[in-house]
This record gives sequence, C-alpha cells and structure tokens, in this order.
Amino acid sequence: MATQPADALLTPAEVAALFRVNPKTVTRWARAGKISAIRTLGGHRRFRASEIKRALDQMEREASY
Repeated sequence: MATQPADALLTPAEVAALFRVNPKTVTRWARAGKISAIRTLGGHRRFRASEIKRALDQMEREASY
C-alpha cells in the first residue's frame, strides 16, 4: 500500500485484499459504520487509503496484545 497516495480511493475488493477478507465483509463493515465509505455517482463504495491504513494499523496493534 506504500505505492498509493494517502488520499487514493480504494475499491471494496482492494480493501478486502489488504484485510484478507471477502469484499462482502468490507461492505458490511461500511454499512455498520466500522469504516467510512464514499459513494461514487454510480452508487459504488470507495474507501480512503489513509483511513484503511489507520484501521489496518489499529487491528494489528489489537492483535498483538
């Protein structure tokens, strides 16, 4: 993820690959408010790379306890 600028927008599939989960799980997290999504004009969800990185870092910290 270091190759992408912090304000890049990621698709649910890209976020799912980073978290190693199904893209449907990412959509569920967005609906539940665990991560925030931006809606495109076509109604698709996109996620800010900076926020996803922060969420990944937080999960890694919680897992290390």
